[in-house]
Amino acid sequence: MSREFGPLFFPPQAELILPVPLHKRRLRQRGFNQASLLTQTLFAPWRDRIRLDLLIRIRWTEPQINFRGADRQKNVRHAFAVSKSEEVMGKSVVLVDDVFTTGATVNECARALKKAGALSVLVLTLARVA
Repeated sequence: MSREFGPLFFPPQAELILPVPLHKRRLRQRGFNQASLLTQTLFAPWRDRIRLDLLIRIRWTEPQINFRGADRQKNVRHAFAVSKSEEVMGKSVVLVDDVFTTGATVNECARALKKAGALSVLVLTLARVA
């Protein structure tokens, strides 16, 4: 990937770049977090803004592929938290996920970030499922 690609879509006001986290058990099963890999690849020039420890998944959830519509929102409700609110407060955040289907996961992540005091949350996903 060329270094020119990143600045085409990087919002200059973004102070933090956070991937959607996996639960520790799912991370052990899978061996990697695809959102984290995307974040580190797409935003390599801004490594100092990437934080893998601030947004955390605090409870196990079933894979979203098993649910539709409102059930997806119920599945991820209260599944995310911010580990250090003081580091998010007043900051503009880019939230990175691999796939956007209904938006339930990123909406719940954004809710946790806003509750912790994030000024704004911009979502970037690699794919959109219709």
